[in-house]
Amino acid sequence: MQQHDCSPLSDFIEYPENEMLSRSKNFYDLVKRRHSIRSFSDRAVDKQVIENCLKAAGTAPSGANHQPWHFVAISSSDIKKQIREQAEFHERGFYEGRAGEEWLAALKDLGTDADKPYLEHAPWLIAIFSQKKGGITEADKNTNYYVHESVGIATGILITALHNAGLATLTHTPKPMSFLNKVCQRGDNERAYMLLIAGYPANDATIPAHAQVKKDLADIANFL
Repeated sequence: MQQHDCSPLSDFIEYPENEMLSRSKNFYDLVKRRHSIRSFSDRAVDKQVIENCLKAAGTAPSGANHQPWHFVAISSSDIKKQIREQAEFHERGFYEGRAGEEWLAALKDLGTDADKPYLEHAPWLIAIFSQKKGGITEADKNTNYYVHESVGIATGILITALHNAGLATLTHTPKPMSFLNKVCQRGDNERAYMLLIAGYPANDATIPAHAQVKKDLADIANFL
């Protein structure tokens, strides 16, 4: 193995087999209660909860450990209003024909449309950006590797962390998303990856029946 600076693995915890089974089942029971919703309460969420979830996302593995992501956590009413206006403008074009019939048909059972009131109503929006160049320090300008994969993993951890903390989420990807760079004051080195809405569900929050259909294990995995 190539020589490199390292330290012993000291924080790994091994569990007895029966506890492993229990923990794996408990985690599945936790995450299967995660649902994407489109009706959020405006009830405040402590900033420190969001900070802890972002720190959890920052532990994700990444290409060459460059951590090619940046998260902009938004609670400002003015900025949320700007994002809603821009997102709805682009979404109207999407739903009025740019998406194509097949895509719109696929979305029909989810009940989505161009109106996005939750972008203002939810207490937190988290704009997620991928970085073309970077590295361990802020000053690094190295090429980043496996950017899409790395940011995707970090986003998955963030969604799970928010759910674990007791919050509901929604992933939103307006087309195009380039306006987020301007609204969030991010430079040309970054590309908007996703907008994540986070908060408590409203009392009238619902889950589309279509979204509750999950493939069986036999359809998503096999063992060799």
